[in-house]
Amino acid sequence: QVQLVESGGGLVQPGGSLSLSCAASGSIIRINTMGWYRQAPGKERELVATITSGAATNYADSVKGRFTVSRDNAKNTVYLRMNSLKPEDTAVYYCNAEIVPVRFPFRSEQYWGQGTQVTVSS
Repeated sequence: QVQLVESGGGLVQPGGSLSLSCAASGSIIRINTMGWYRQAPGKERELVATITSGAATNYADSVKGRFTVSRDNAKNTVYLRMNSLKPEDTAVYYCNAEIVPVRFPFRSEQYWGQGTQVTVSS
């Protein structure tokens, strides 16, 4: 079984910082793109940032210059550093990874973490 386990998140004041991490575990052959999505109440899930196995990154316009995505391939872990947080960043943040599992060695599958709450409020 492949799973993504997230940690981090919580309550922070506007202008503050938080870090999230997400570790993939299980019978994995390869991890391609990893990233973060978020979903605010009443809104659809949206992309926050992604990073390829070669470290190419992509960010939503709303977080560019404030958030940084990174990964440690040896640890199968992706990170999200969030600075200058705003109330509109409040959402449940989900880790996502495109993984080639041992059970299906010729195709990749999308996996999601359980989600972690980030609340930005004074």
